[in-house]
Amino acid sequence: SQMIVTYEKAGNIGLFTLNRPDARNAVSHEVSSQMEAHLDDFESDNEAWVGILAANGPVFSAGADLKSVSSGKGIETEKGGFAGLVRYPRTKPLIAAVDGPALAGGLEIVLACDLVVASTSATFGIPEVKRSLIAGAGGLFRLPASIARNVAMELALTGDSISAERAFQLGLVNELCEPGTVVSSAEALAQRIAVNAPIAVRESRKVVMETQGMSDEQGWEITKQHFRVVVKTEDFNEGPLAFVEKRDPVWKGR
Repeated sequence: SQMIVTYEKAGNIGLFTLNRPDARNAVSHEVSSQMEAHLDDFESDNEAWVGILAANGPVFSAGADLKSVSSGKGIETEKGGFAGLVRYPRTKPLIAAVDGPALAGGLEIVLACDLVVASTSATFGIPEVKRSLIAGAGGLFRLPASIARNVAMELALTGDSISAERAFQLGLVNELCEPGTVVSSAEALAQRIAVNAPIAVRESRKVVMETQGMSDEQGWEITKQHFRVVVKTEDFNEGPLAFVEKRDPVWKGR
């Protein structure tokens, strides 16, 4: 079957692209299995440090492909769940590059990422209740963890969308840009991450993820656990050495 999710690498940055523009990048069985296979490649590649998830066409993603669902082909994968992504045990930062509507499962794909770059033509919504469904791919608990609870509640109960500007004000979107520039904006953000020690980045990400809603006491414990991992790496010695030698550090990611 054709590649409807592509993956390419430039330096330490991997670019995933949803490529079903005619179907509004709806998530089919094939989309999910290809995305999961690419995530496997990205996660196991020691030279891939940061990922970007973009989409071709005027719609980022309209969510589940109902044709695929009704034909009896499951659109969830064993490991990653919906889109092969939303439950995937990722360890590396992933930036969503959103240029157009991200609706239903499309917003849940965005919420599964760590950072979001969006153009002014992006919109975000979970319209499931309009079809007597509920957002089942993480939206109903990831959205209130990402933006103010009452606004998340409004999106969940009305099914209405918000603009990129509103999403930026609410902190869902890290960076707002012009239409057509989301991938280059996301690449610039990815580069700002990729200059840093990759294991320190991954362990920092884990602490942020794991401590959400936890007490300070648990926060200290989890921070300590992940600090231990960083201290044991070769890169831990390279940081201070590069500083003393007045040069840029060369990270090995081990």
